[in-house]
Amino acid sequence: MGLFDRISRVARANLNDLVSKAEDPEKILEQAVIDMQEDLVQLRQAVASAIASQKRSEQQYNQAQTQSNNWQQKAQLALQKGDENLAREALLRKKTYADTSTTLKSQLDQQFTQVDTLKRSLIALEGKISEAKTKKDMLRARASAAKAQEQLQNTVGNLGTGSAMAAFERMEEKVLQLEARSQAAAELAGADLESQFAALESGDVDLELEAMKAQMLAPSTSQNQAQLPGTAPAATSPQAKTTTSPQDQQAVDAELEDLKKQLDQL
Repeated sequence: MGLFDRISRVARANLNDLVSKAEDPEKILEQAVIDMQEDLVQLRQAVASAIASQKRSEQQYNQAQTQSNNWQQKAQLALQKGDENLAREALLRKKTYADTSTTLKSQLDQQFTQVDTLKRSLIALEGKISEAKTKKDMLRARASAAKAQEQLQNTVGNLGTGSAMAAFERMEEKVLQLEARSQAAAELAGADLESQFAALESGDVDLELEAMKAQMLAPSTSQNQAQLPGTAPAATSPQAKTTTSPQDQQAVDAELEDLKKQLDQL
């Protein structure tokens, strides 16, 4: 293979690639319909011209037929008058028109066939153009939908879904942290309230303890201050304090000892 052939092939390949890339389906379809309509106009002109030629040939054929018949009648008239030379001349003219008529008849038959073929081609081209227009609209809609789909896919691809999802995950983690901190703060606030209520309850315990101590000491005091029947009150008798029995003193000491143990356990 020669160098020039290789260069020519490379140039054609690059040119075809450029043309393929530059082809827009909508524009190509529109131009194809325009070309077909131009062909239709030319074909209509050709049909009109063929029909006009057919009409002229038909007129010429009719005229040739008419002249041939006229010269036939003149030849008969000349022969009836006894003028054979004139009759011969008339028959020669008749033969000329008859030959012309035969030629025109053959040409007219060809023109009839040609015009019929052109008319059929015209009807077929009109049908193809109508079908092409319908296809053009349909293909244009499909091409527009394909372009929109491609643009949408490119847009979605350029969004960076991976980074977007990572951002969502980070924000979700931050929200979880905020919720955990809020819950911890609420628990701490609840703990403070519980400690305050515990302090209040402890104060109530102290008051209750004092009441218990007073209650436990009350029987001893009332027993020491009680008066026997027929005796003077203990407060006026100086010997009343010495009348406590050892058993009563031991009972009081035992109660005090139990009270101390209960206080130590608190």
